[in-house]
Amino acid sequence: MEKRLYSCKVCDYSFTRKSHLLHHMIIHTGVKPYSCETCGSSFAQKTNLYIHMRTHTGDKPHSCEVCGSSFAQKSTLLNHLSTHTGDKPYACDVCDSSFTQKSRLLQHIKTHTGDKPHSCEVCGSSFTQKAHMLRHMLTHTGDRPHFCEVCGSSFAQKQQLLSHMLTHTGDKPYSCEICGSPFTQKANMLRHMLTHTGDKPHSCEVCSSSFTRKSTLLQHMLTHMGGKPHSCEVCDSSFTRKSTLLEHMRKHTGEKPYSCKVCGFSFTYKSNLLQHMPTHMGQKPHSCEVCGSSFKRKSNLVVHIRTHTGDKPHSCKICGSSFTHKSNLVHHMRTHTGDKPHSCEVCGSSFVRKSRLLHHMETHTV
Repeated sequence: MEKRLYSCKVCDYSFTRKSHLLHHMIIHTGVKPYSCETCGSSFAQKTNLYIHMRTHTGDKPHSCEVCGSSFAQKSTLLNHLSTHTGDKPYACDVCDSSFTQKSRLLQHIKTHTGDKPHSCEVCGSSFTQKAHMLRHMLTHTGDRPHFCEVCGSSFAQKQQLLSHMLTHTGDKPYSCEICGSPFTQKANMLRHMLTHTGDKPHSCEVCSSSFTRKSTLLQHMLTHMGGKPHSCEVCDSSFTRKSTLLEHMRKHTGEKPYSCKVCGFSFTYKSNLLQHMPTHMGQKPHSCEVCGSSFKRKSNLVVHIRTHTGDKPHSCKICGSSFTHKSNLVHHMRTHTGDKPHSCEVCGSSFVRKSRLLHHMETHTV
């Protein structure tokens, strides 16, 4: 093997020939004399321009003799071959992790040094890899260069497009090793695995609450900051989560998306539907520990418990009278307001309670 006698004083790369060193030095000058006539991209070395042109022509001259896969660059082929041999020659001196490519080892080293040399010119965010910084820049430009040929959806990242394509093919290549549930994306499968392990890797630094998803942690953090960024345009109520705002909006729209398949009743919230379902099955899962009475809903049990404790949590702000049920307080308030919402269609008499109206109706049927 020839000795590498010519070393670059800038980055310590070494070469067997002086001409190769001189050719290499161009990348440190910043000069890019070779331009692509198709898209205008420019390169420091002519060979890099040739390799780039294959992205336009689709040419992949380097083929794997094992599986037949083809690649635009020979270096990519050499890296691919390690998937067959399992060879990882580049080892980290700090943690003994090993890699198939030297570039990945260099990227990994930054996780130990904390070095983030690539900064965003817009917001100043810094990244360990240039590719991550360029991907981040799309959040400022709004550019989505990757298009789905089936439905026309566009994406900022190629990986997002590839994941999206699975929704058209129905392919779910990632399976849970425990229960076998299939997923289109590896990230979703890994998140699902946490339901088996009970692991909650994202912890709140304020109160130590932990969560399976980072997004849930970020939403939780708003409860400490008092932030409620999602506001209702109808009544100005505000919420920490967008999902809670969308649920709240149903109060204004009257939307009831959750329907009972047995009787057809519809509900605003899924929790209300789940509470309703036991009425068809005759179930009364909520039992009183004092007298053994059972109820279909937990809320009914809570109200019943007050008959044992004597608790009357609903108080009138005008006269101080207190009541076990909120509905009793509502009826009581009409004694102060004079409101009688229940009217007789025969004689026009009005009443505070519906029960009194029904009793009155009997005088017309006699």
